[in-house]
Amino acid sequence: MPEKKTIKRAQRAKRQGKSPTTQAGEFVHEEIKKIRKGKHGARSAKQAIAIGLSEARRAGVKLKPPKKGKTSEKTRRSAEQAYKKGQRHEPVSKTRSRAREQALKREPTSSASHTALSRQAHEAAMERTASERSASARKAAETEGPRGRSRAATKSARTRNK
Repeated sequence: MPEKKTIKRAQRAKRQGKSPTTQAGEFVHEEIKKIRKGKHGARSAKQAIAIGLSEARRAGVKLKPPKKGKTSEKTRRSAEQAYKKGQRHEPVSKTRSRAREQALKREPTSSASHTALSRQAHEAAMERTASERSASARKAAETEGPRGRSRAATKSARTRNK
């Protein structure tokens, strides 16, 4: 069950007109924090992210399930169910939640380490084309503002010099 703080942060992001993925990011961030604190674990960084996305969908974030062919049929079906449940605002079964928590407590906490997450991010980035990555970086730079862009340019120049 997500914390009220997380739901509030996601709602604020929605009011600011941010995308559903940004809103869902709050839930993913909370999930990673939970794993790092040792409340429970996850089998991999991918699973930790998936749990966060599922919680976001169940909390009512309008994050559409992946399209056919993008992920396995089982994952897609699970995401669809979470999405529908969140849009209807149905309560979550206490028994099922407890069972889920108990199962996750048996998993390792190293899956949310900085190394594991950076490896996951790198693998995800490598699946995208260079032009997609470049376009994404350009879009991100636009949201920075002049000071942020200047800082990013300085950092970029520093890295090139190494």
